Amino acid sequence: MTTVKVRATLVEDNTGVKSQIPTLLTDEGEISSVTDYLLLMEVNGASNSSMLSLIRAISLLLDYMEANKYLFDNPTTLFQTFAKRLYTGSIGDDGLDPSGLYWMPTSTINVNKHINRLTAFTDWQANKIGKVSMNPLHDATSHEYRLNYASWFRKNQNDYLGHIEDKAINRTIQKARHIKGRSVLTQLEGDATAFPEKYWEKLFKHGLGGSTDPRVVLRDKLVLLLIHGGGLRLSEALTLWITDVFEDPYNPDVAVVRVYNEVDGKAPYNWKCRSGTQSRQAYLKENYVRIPRIKMKGTNYLGWKSTVVDHKDNYLQVHWFPSDYGKVFMSLWTSYQKFRANVDCYHPYAFISFHHSSLSSPYTINAFNHNYSVGLKRIGLRSNKSEGICPHGHRHNYGRRLERAGLSPLIIRRCMHHKSLESQIPYTAKSQMEISKELDRATYQLSNIESIVKPLNWNELVDDGFRDIDPEGYFTGKHPKFRSLK
Repeated sequence: MTTVKVRATLVEDNTGVKSQIPTLLTDEGEISSVTDYLLLMEVNGASNSSMLSLIRAISLLLDYMEANKYLFDNPTTLFQTFAKRLYTGSIGDDGLDPSGLYWMPTSTINVNKHINRLTAFTDWQANKIGKVSMNPLHDATSHEYRLNYASWFRKNQNDYLGHIEDKAINRTIQKARHIKGRSVLTQLEGDATAFPEKYWEKLFKHGLGGSTDPRVVLRDKLVLLLIHGGGLRLSEALTLWITDVFEDPYNPDVAVVRVYNEVDGKAPYNWKCRSGTQSRQAYLKENYVRIPRIKMKGTNYLGWKSTVVDHKDNYLQVHWFPSDYGKVFMSLWTSYQKFRANVDCYHPYAFISFHHSSLSSPYTINAFNHNYSVGLKRIGLRSNKSEGICPHGHRHNYGRRLERAGLSPLIIRRCMHHKSLESQIPYTAKSQMEISKELDRATYQLSNIESIVKPLNWNELVDDGFRDIDPEGYFTGKHPKFRSLK
């Protein structure tokens, strides 16, 4: 290992704001170009996971360069061979690796991601110092041009703001990268990971409802209702502020829940700072000396994936389905507020920790996941993401319910706060069991006299024999040599 990943606190100016980013250190100190690029990523809104992924890719490249010193005099050839070793690994057929790397083969999709990240980084570095990138552009072949054009066309077709953009074909489609990455397997929408409906009631009543602390029961049930009955992502549910649950003016028994973006969302109570700003980010700073959780590091971090909001005030409104979930939420919320009010909280988050070691702190994803796993054990289940038995499986379950109810895809898109119709496909796709049932039903319909496609008659089919797979006539033909054993 030639590099070490560290978390650095950087002071860039004379203000009181500091940047905390991951970066790389070597035995010679900080790699300044990496730090500069990470700061650029930060200002452009890159997530912490994106930064860590870049660091991982750069670290692999530096390890490879260290293990192959003085071997390459051309950076393009170096990058080309490096990419190849990511695909193949570095261990020979005899089990030895003279370089000492001992890399195992990496999946095609991960190698392609490494290539793309390093290409962007080396392009930026090359432009900065006036050198050639490790993965330069060249004139696209006719095949590459057609693929680039197809990508350009698809991007414009799915761009909802495309009508205000320049539709001219970008010059970049006339170029292609020296190392493009290999084609990945085309993946159909597999068995959607929806939480099994048959376990829902037991989990709600006896799983998360089995805790001995009534405060914990109410809190975890409310979070579960938001992700199962309202289709929110877990991070969105935990972003909820205590000020953002209301009675429905048309039906006071139903809760209206709004989850605001913590950076650009409008502050509660029509609050304004001295400069007139009404953002939640400013509200947190002035009233609680806090930064939004999307900008925090560690366990307090909460992501915000949605780029679509329901209102100009920048909030997501929960759309309960079935609508009775809104009534259950309001009933539990009324009781939960009493417990929360008895704890001094120096933040506006609705869901808090009741553990003695972190009493009143904002509830974290790790803490909920732990309680969720404990709740599953109470009803004899174990967490299994591939079967949908996990927190995100409830959002898939929500999407499935919307699809089975026959709602318009446009309505489903609004309910799930997706930017495009394609985004909802993984949530509304048929499961393997549903596909099997549909095929069984279709097979049964083949027996209909009016059906154009007739069912297969196996006895007639094997009478003709199969010379390609049964040339000796052991099992097929008019007189098979091996008859069925009785």
